[in-house]
Amino acid sequence: MKNITVLGLGYIGLPTAAILANKGFKVLGIDIDEKIIHTINQGKIHIVEPNLEKLVYKAVKNNNLIASLNIKKSDVFIVAVPTPFHSKKLNKKTNTPKPNIDYVINAIEKIITVLEPGNLILIESTIPVGTTEIVAKLIKSRGVPVENFFLAHSPERVLPGNIIYELINNDRIVGGIDSKSTKQAARFYNSFILGNVYRTESRTAEMAKLTENAFRDLNIAFANEISMLCNELKINALDLINLANKHPRVNILQPGCGVGGHCIAVDPWFIVDKSNGKAKLIQQARKTNISKTNWVLQKIREAIKIFTKNHRRNPYVAIMGITFKPDVDDLRESPALNIYKKLRSKFKNIYAHDPYVPNYENFEFIHEKDFKKIDIFIYLVAHKHFKEYSLREGDLDFCGIS
Repeated sequence: MKNITVLGLGYIGLPTAAILANKGFKVLGIDIDEKIIHTINQGKIHIVEPNLEKLVYKAVKNNNLIASLNIKKSDVFIVAVPTPFHSKKLNKKTNTPKPNIDYVINAIEKIITVLEPGNLILIESTIPVGTTEIVAKLIKSRGVPVENFFLAHSPERVLPGNIIYELINNDRIVGGIDSKSTKQAARFYNSFILGNVYRTESRTAEMAKLTENAFRDLNIAFANEISMLCNELKINALDLINLANKHPRVNILQPGCGVGGHCIAVDPWFIVDKSNGKAKLIQQARKTNISKTNWVLQKIREAIKIFTKNHRRNPYVAIMGITFKPDVDDLRESPALNIYKKLRSKFKNIYAHDPYVPNYENFEFIHEKDFKKIDIFIYLVAHKHFKEYSLREGDLDFCGIS
């Protein structure tokens, strides 16, 4: 029986570990957060994802999944750690965010301490082009010959809220540092997924994931730009998009308050960072989606100021939804969360309501029983639950719940 170690027990690492453990593998999950380790070893989960908790509980109960702070020898190592961008460090040529692969490098450093000949290392974290080669050089610099290990990149391609199904059923791309690594990686994924496994080399695999999310970012940017133009032209953007989509070859997405999440809001910058200023369309899409968040924020500020002027008091405002997308608890890079924070820093009586996030930091949350005191509801996330509500005069809908 193969022993598998998963480094990073977040939205991708924990579901992956749980699926593998329920397939009969012996899985060791590594994380740097003691609370997460303790939670998982109790058979519980620290994130919201349908069907995940029962998988974790069963795997822990059967002793096939153990979480730990410390790494051990293993046959397969899966790196599923975050790859954000540096919040303050910019690319000097393009003045855009720089990718941060520190978590990946730290995970590899841990693996090197227990690496044995024949081990397979899989990087599932989204990474800039060339990172797998950097990792190979790092391992070799520690005295481990390249022929002694297999190394490949296989980016995750799943949708929060449907992760368990998609990890098993979606197609995978695997790209190794050499043909032997690609073959070994493909063999591993074929042992537990139902989708197709497409083989390539590491740079193409890295760029594939970035391209997929840049494509989605571009399409969202188009919808967001149309929505802002419609506002200026006094046209209902949702009605317009619905009519335009009657064309057999047109499929415009729904606009929102921006773009968030661990992929679409981050990955395009990885391409821009390597482009030497040539990824102009991709960079503009990022700027457009960021500008949509600022545009929504300005519209809310205007509504609050008008209410204050007309009623001679500050309104009670409820921000409806703070996650990055509907029907999940994920707050990563959430534009709605960003809007809420900025409003709270300037205005009084700003509350949040989100059925998936009952509390967060020192935010002021409001429950349905207290809605009667709210003067303005601001809909930023199209949670299914919100579709039960009716818009009132003065409410603002930026996500199309009506």
